[in-house]
Amino acid sequence: MRLDAHQHFWKFDPVRDAWIDETMEVIRKDFLPTDLEPILQKNNIDGCIAVQADQSETETAFLLDIARNHNFVKGVVGWVDLLADNVEDRLAHFSSNNKLKGIRHIVQAEPNDFMLRSDFQNGISKLSQFDLTYDILVFPRQLPAAIKLAEKFPDQAFVLDHIAKPAISSGMDREWQSDIKELATCENVYCKVSGLVTETKDFQWRAEEFTPFLDVVFDSFGADRLLYGSDWPVCLLSSPYETVLKIIEDYVPKEHHTKIFYQNTVNFYKLDENL
Repeated sequence: MRLDAHQHFWKFDPVRDAWIDETMEVIRKDFLPTDLEPILQKNNIDGCIAVQADQSETETAFLLDIARNHNFVKGVVGWVDLLADNVEDRLAHFSSNNKLKGIRHIVQAEPNDFMLRSDFQNGISKLSQFDLTYDILVFPRQLPAAIKLAEKFPDQAFVLDHIAKPAISSGMDREWQSDIKELATCENVYCKVSGLVTETKDFQWRAEEFTPFLDVVFDSFGADRLLYGSDWPVCLLSSPYETVLKIIEDYVPKEHHTKIFYQNTVNFYKLDENL
């Protein structure tokens, strides 16, 4: 069995999806389960986790509806307003659907100290009672706040998306490296090996450019806390699904493939073992 721990679906809306500008023509269209399922089958991937791309409850309902109708979507990371006074009620509402596995906020678009806000942390404090994880989507400059967040909530399960999006083409960022190592000392934090190809200059790269960054996350988190994610369809800005998958397949030692391509995703998102 193999799983993809990070991908997206959307019905393209030029207003709502304004982040997909004219330079991203290849993804300025709908991406739905009928588009992804044959790609997963071709690459021997048995299921996936659908992650929010829009910050609305409509998005969460959309993804949960997809998961209900397509068995290969094993779980959903949705969105609720973690800053809201009624956050507990909204979490209760959506977590009644057992396909909701976690919550994400697009923190990369927020100030560096956003995760230190008391209202945000109040929202984070409510997740564990619903057995929900939290996906950390940040840039390297926001890693210090992520470290403080993970330390403050040691019983909350966190996963870092896209290895915190370092600028791959600029070479190793020693501050990023140090922060990743510190974040990984929090045993409640996992890391998705995802989003690498789109953190390159003009979406052009050579495979060896990724190796130092993969070395850092592998050495820091170890084989038990890394999850493979394609970031499809965003990855298409740079590379087809097969290429993204091969980068990680080639890097990860064979003896760790089951963990990184399957078991760690099952463990982190508490998926049904009878997939």
